[in-house]
Amino acid sequence: MRTWTGMIRRLIALLLSSFCLAAQAGEITAYTSLEEDDVKVYLDAFNKAKPGIKVNVLRLSTGDLAARMLAEKGNPRHDVIWGWAVTQMVDPRFLEMAEPYKPVGIDKVNAAFKDPEGRWFATTGYFAGFCVNTEVLKKNNLPMPTSWQDLLNPVYKGQIVMPNAASSGTGYAQVVSILQMKGEEKGWQYLKDLDKNIAQYIKSGSRPCKAAATGEYAIGISFAFSGVKQIMEGYPIKLVIPSEGAGYETEVNALMKTAKNKEDAKQFLDWLLTLEAAKLYGERSEMSSVPGAKASEAVLKAGLPPDVSVVLYKMDFASSAKNKDRIIAEWKQKIER
Repeated sequence: MRTWTGMIRRLIALLLSSFCLAAQAGEITAYTSLEEDDVKVYLDAFNKAKPGIKVNVLRLSTGDLAARMLAEKGNPRHDVIWGWAVTQMVDPRFLEMAEPYKPVGIDKVNAAFKDPEGRWFATTGYFAGFCVNTEVLKKNNLPMPTSWQDLLNPVYKGQIVMPNAASSGTGYAQVVSILQMKGEEKGWQYLKDLDKNIAQYIKSGSRPCKAAATGEYAIGISFAFSGVKQIMEGYPIKLVIPSEGAGYETEVNALMKTAKNKEDAKQFLDWLLTLEAAKLYGERSEMSSVPGAKASEAVLKAGLPPDVSVVLYKMDFASSAKNKDRIIAEWKQKIER
């Protein structure tokens, strides 16, 4: 009797195990801070390449995603991180959540865009750009800005919107690049002076550009490709890259140690480095680490430089990550409203 009872118990356990595996197979969850329209385009392409894998996506701003991951640390609910700021990912609290994995094609990615221990790799990135509405400038007889310094001109008072550095990865990249360019004392003074002209700080990195495109404001401090998109859609926007150099951020991907479906998660990460994905990066991002990602003629015509490396300010990402909590706290105290 005991023998039969033991066999039945083992059979039930085996069936339950098989059921759980079946429930997990073919489905993964990705947490991302990529723009919603980019997520849709990339997922449509992935679904065609890998129709047997369903990707559930939670999209949050960079800061909100960090808070979500920390809140769920005891019981993570995602399999992969997809397109998240490197200055967040290199925080030890998040690095310890990642499982080393070197996807197919990683050997072709420049060392600057991947973790030597294989815990993350970047596929895309973004850098600062001003979205300037030429019609609003003309209507208000305002000059065309060319630099961060120009934005301090009192004529722009109430005509500039900027991302909130506490919630937006774009906003933090802009703030920390100014602090690195000028040094902290002069950098904070610059941000206080700039604040006099800021109408509002917006939670999203792309929305300041959209607000400028619709004529709500003259200038939206955003990321460059947001300006490219508005220009390609026919809005009266001119993309201005600050002459002092544009602070930038890379968007990284990682496999979670706690992933419930690691095999399909790895297939998703592999796809991010394919030529098919690279072509989409060239159409939808201002910079990419993946060979084969080339900006289209339409994108270049909209104002993206053929060689973006010449406009970038050389960021100290280690410092950006190490000091992020302190800088955000100071920004909230000195600037946020």
